[in-house]
Amino acid sequence: MERIEHRACFGGWQDVYQHRSEVLDCEMKFAVYLPPQAATQKLPVLYWLSGLTCNEQNFITKAGAQRYAAEHGLILVAPDTSPRGDEVADAEGYDLGKGAGFYLNATQEPWARHYRMHDYIVDELPALIQAHFPATDARGISGHSMGGHGALVLALRNPGRYRSVSAFSPIVAPSQVPWGEKAFSAYLGPDRSAWSQWDASELVATATERLPLLVDQGDADEFLGGQLQPQRLQAACEAAGHPLQLRLQPGHDHSYYFIASFIGDHIAHHAKAL
Repeated sequence: MERIEHRACFGGWQDVYQHRSEVLDCEMKFAVYLPPQAATQKLPVLYWLSGLTCNEQNFITKAGAQRYAAEHGLILVAPDTSPRGDEVADAEGYDLGKGAGFYLNATQEPWARHYRMHDYIVDELPALIQAHFPATDARGISGHSMGGHGALVLALRNPGRYRSVSAFSPIVAPSQVPWGEKAFSAYLGPDRSAWSQWDASELVATATERLPLLVDQGDADEFLGGQLQPQRLQAACEAAGHPLQLRLQPGHDHSYYFIASFIGDHIAHHAKAL
């Protein structure tokens, strides 16, 4: 593992590391923000999953989250959104292949060799963080758009792994919208019964842990009706008795301006649980 960026930020350090991932079979980068408290004690970790086309840089340069992490004493970890490298399968367009891993374990060729982002985020990366940084085993998870889908699904699939979860503009029902249908068809194949294991609106029905879900959604989001459809998650949570706080934020779109406006609320939500 090699540190390739190191910048002072709100009394702590914003770093970026590169390492060889055994799970993904490629070189990967991830960002770590260490707040000032990390110099003297172990701290809980909040994992952030970014959206389509993003990498480890978007969140750390646009969200303004370091200020709140420093206030609450949280380590922030922001991985890339997919495997990378010349040997990694890719596709035309922004919504499949590199930059569009969808935080699942692919079963279909040519994707299955590298596209195992679920196992990377849930198992390999946390083990690396705990081995090399002053981190406790208390974890929260959050994300935006495709990453919001990832945060919800990973929390629902892995009871006990996370103590808190939240999402901005998540793809809550990927089995029912074009982004998810394209990705799931490629990564998981045509059998839609396999898709339900990666769909938050399906998973809440059988969730054994009632971890409260905090979701912020802009009502001026250009993808609201076609790709995001938060009402599907709301209906599923109501039917299952699963706690959900869904906040529609007037005037906000899908951008990092939206995330920056409410990231303080989300970090406080995680800090309270962690």
